[in-house]
Amino acid sequence: MSFVTDTTSDLGAEDLDEQTAAASTESETEGDEESSASANGSGRSSADLFRESEIAADYVEGLLDILDYDGDIDELVVSGRPVVEVVEGGDGSGKRLQALVGQRGATLEALQELSRLAVFRQTGSPSRLLLDVGGYRALRRKELGAIAKNAAEKVKEYGEAVRLEPMSAFERKCVHDVINALPGVESESEGVEPSRRIVVRPTA
Repeated sequence: MSFVTDTTSDLGAEDLDEQTAAASTESETEGDEESSASANGSGRSSADLFRESEIAADYVEGLLDILDYDGDIDELVVSGRPVVEVVEGGDGSGKRLQALVGQRGATLEALQELSRLAVFRQTGSPSRLLLDVGGYRALRRKELGAIAKNAAEKVKEYGEAVRLEPMSAFERKCVHDVINALPGVESESEGVEPSRRIVVRPTA
């Protein structure tokens, strides 16, 4: 549909540069060193946040139409953050939707950035929109929780730091949240994207 094409092609160089810079900063914020600050720290109203989810939902719907994929789209505001969820439409479309997730969520992360660009194009403000497909993020959070707890146990048992595999900002945020809730261990990120990873070590 034309909405998808217009959203991307009409983005000028300045729009892309500004949003990319904002997204880079946001990646650090949501993934690592910042962590517990309010998601709605920008002071945007619930109506503004819901509008962002609506814009992103329209973008994603246009993309699904182009790909001829079926799926229901939910527009939400969760914990002061705009959220768009694409769920199976009940017609066996789940496997096809998984193609939008990709290996370890790589495709999903790319689609999220495109959706944020669509929001930026219409509002002029960077967005903290979260996009999910088929409940992938909830399942991945559980997996990452187990990985984080396992790393913490090794750190406590051997008293040495454990370096985890490179992760996306979303994945690092999930691990940091778990480690921060456990006694005797702490975590920090090291390296640069796409090889940025978490190090879990004993509390000093």
